Amino acid sequence: MPGPLSVEIRSLADLSAQEGAQWNAWARADADLSSPYFRWEFARAAGAICPGSAVAVFKRDGRVVGYYPHQRRGGTVQPLAAPMNDYHGVIGPGGDKPDMQEAAALIGAPRFAAAAWIGAAPAAMIRNRSVVSIVPDEGGFDAWYARRRKAFPKYFKDKERSRRGLDGAFAAVEIEIGLHDHALLDRLIAEKSEQYRRTGRHDIFACGWTGRVLHALMDTTGEDGFGASMAVLRVDGRVVAMEYSMHVGRHFHLWFPVYDPNVARWSPGIVLTQETIRLGAERGYRLFDYGVGVGGSYKKYYDDGGLMTAEGVIVRPGPGATLCATAGGALSVLGHERAERLRISARRRWSVVEACETSLAGRASGALRAAADMVRKQKAAVSAD
Repeated sequence: MPGPLSVEIRSLADLSAQEGAQWNAWARADADLSSPYFRWEFARAAGAICPGSAVAVFKRDGRVVGYYPHQRRGGTVQPLAAPMNDYHGVIGPGGDKPDMQEAAALIGAPRFAAAAWIGAAPAAMIRNRSVVSIVPDEGGFDAWYARRRKAFPKYFKDKERSRRGLDGAFAAVEIEIGLHDHALLDRLIAEKSEQYRRTGRHDIFACGWTGRVLHALMDTTGEDGFGASMAVLRVDGRVVAMEYSMHVGRHFHLWFPVYDPNVARWSPGIVLTQETIRLGAERGYRLFDYGVGVGGSYKKYYDDGGLMTAEGVIVRPGPGATLCATAGGALSVLGHERAERLRISARRRWSVVEACETSLAGRASGALRAAADMVRKQKAAVSAD
């Protein structure tokens, strides 16, 4: 019978090269942990910049059985580099590492938050499935594209027209992937910030440290080709779409896309994504990951079926838990389904603000903006009924 678990909270900078190699060996051995988010290189680069970063080192009978990189925001433990961390969980040997409930109890924070936990989690958590395109070894991109086109002929015919439209409207259409261009990344961050503000979402790059993490990752290399890079679509020398991605092994994670709305009629973002898959497949990547399927209606056309993830917050018993229950009861006057949607939306919005903003003033300002936007959307929904 396995012995009891214990935990030691350490600085990521203090982990040795041997511990980093053990970390990567466990990630490499588990197909569910193939994402670059589970690699030591990601944690090491992000941990040097993220405020409040640390790693929980779990032990059983004196043996290390898991690592969980995270950050603290007051009484909340969040995944490292949240809100930008698309996947998280304990990196360790299957069957011996702690599950989410055990990890939360051992770390002991008043709140333990997860947006896309990979691994065993409490039944009460929200389940979301990741969206991935899986390119087969036999036939490569052409075989994958033929399968998706057969499933959704109207959609892909429309995107083929978009590509022909680009070729017809401009003298030169150029697509590149694998770029390590910090000026391009600065431009993407600026355009993404403008998009967040325009759509009423919290600007995750306004705090500064989030952008520095992306720059640091683009300068990071490691085992199994770990790295981050840019893809870009240019027409007549002008950039009209960009995407920042991470990759390791055969796993390519599509992370931050942005495109010029002035050429939206030709779907430049989708064209770039499809070409990234084609060019990436030529370089040996086989799994193209879009994150969990909670947004982006286009994703269903590319989805070959990913992993089930868990989302939610484990609240340690006490006054805070009572407060959460009271707030949930107050929302119920709106009707169960609408109240539940509003509760989930409010929690997601607050988790983004809490993760980005490390000062009380920043969190308060972000919360007020999020609340105002939610009220506006709620009024619009009520008026539409």
